[in-house]
Amino acid sequence: MSRFLLQRLLESLLVLALMSFLVYLLIGLMPGDPIDIMISGDPNMSAADAERLRAVYGLDQPLLARYWAWLTSVLSGDLGYSRLFNRPVETILLPRLGNTLLLMGAALLLALIVALPLGVAAARRPGSLMDVGVNLGAFAGASLPPFWLAILLILLFAVYLGWLPAGGMGDGSLAERLRHMILPVVALSVASVAGLLRHIRAALREALRQDYVRTARAKGLSDRQVVYRHALRNAMIPVVTILALDLGMLFSGALITETVFGWLGMGKTIYDAIMGNDYNLALIGLLLATGTVLLANLLADLVYAWLDPRIEYR
Repeated sequence: MSRFLLQRLLESLLVLALMSFLVYLLIGLMPGDPIDIMISGDPNMSAADAERLRAVYGLDQPLLARYWAWLTSVLSGDLGYSRLFNRPVETILLPRLGNTLLLMGAALLLALIVALPLGVAAARRPGSLMDVGVNLGAFAGASLPPFWLAILLILLFAVYLGWLPAGGMGDGSLAERLRHMILPVVALSVASVAGLLRHIRAALREALRQDYVRTARAKGLSDRQVVYRHALRNAMIPVVTILALDLGMLFSGALITETVFGWLGMGKTIYDAIMGNDYNLALIGLLLATGTVLLANLLADLVYAWLDPRIEYR
C-alpha cells in the first residue's frame, strides 16, 4: 500500500507540474497584461513608465524565463501577491477553497441522498413505472445546462416567489449561509443526480443477476437483505468512480454557478482573476482545483479496497 501511495503521489506531482506549465503558457498568451490594465486606469501614464513597470514585474522577459522564475518562487513557498486584492494569494484562496468544498460537498451529498434510493428502487423493479420514470428523469436532468438551470431557479424562487436570495453568501450566520446555499447546491446537484441515478440503476441490475445473489435468495434471505447487504456493495464500485469524476465536473460547474450566484468560492475567484489578468491568483487557483480532483481520485482508489477486500494495491 505504501508503494502504491508513493507512486500515486509522484504521478500527482507530475500532473501538477504539467498543468502549471500549460496554464501559465495559456495565460501568458492571452492578449494584454496587468500593465495594460494599469494604463487604461491611468491615461496619464507614459510609454516609458509602462516599460519600466513591465521590467519591474518581469513581463519583459521571455515566457519560459517568466515561468521558471514563478516556479522557483512557488517551490520556495512564496505564492506571490494578488494584483486584484493586494494581498498574498494564500490568504485569498484558502477561505474560498473552503467555500467551494462546502458547496460541492453539499451538492454531492444531496445527489447521493436523492439518487441512491431512487436508483435502488428502479433496479429492483425493472420495466416498472418507477423504472421508466427514473430513467426519463435522469435523461432530463443530464440535459439541463447548470448555468441555464441556475438562471431559472433565480427567476422562480428569488424573483417571482421571493422565497430565497438570488445570490451572495449572507451576513455570516449559519441560517443565512444555508439559505444562500440552497439554489447553487440544487443547480450543481441536478446533473450529478442524473448521472448517479443511471449508474446506480445499471450497476445494481447487473449485480442482481450474479450467482451469489441467487445463492443468498436460496438461503432464505429477504429481498431487502439481498439488495442492501450483498448486491449494493458490489454495485457501488463503479458508482465511486463516477463520484470521483463528478468532483471534477462540479469544479467546472462551480465556476459558472458561483459566478451566477455571486458565491465567493474558487470558481468565481478564478474567473475574476483570469478576467483581471491576475496571473498569480489564477494559476494557484487552477492548481488547487487540479490537486483537489487528484486527491478525490486517490480516495476513490482507497474506497475500492474497502468495498471489495479482493482488491489489493501492491
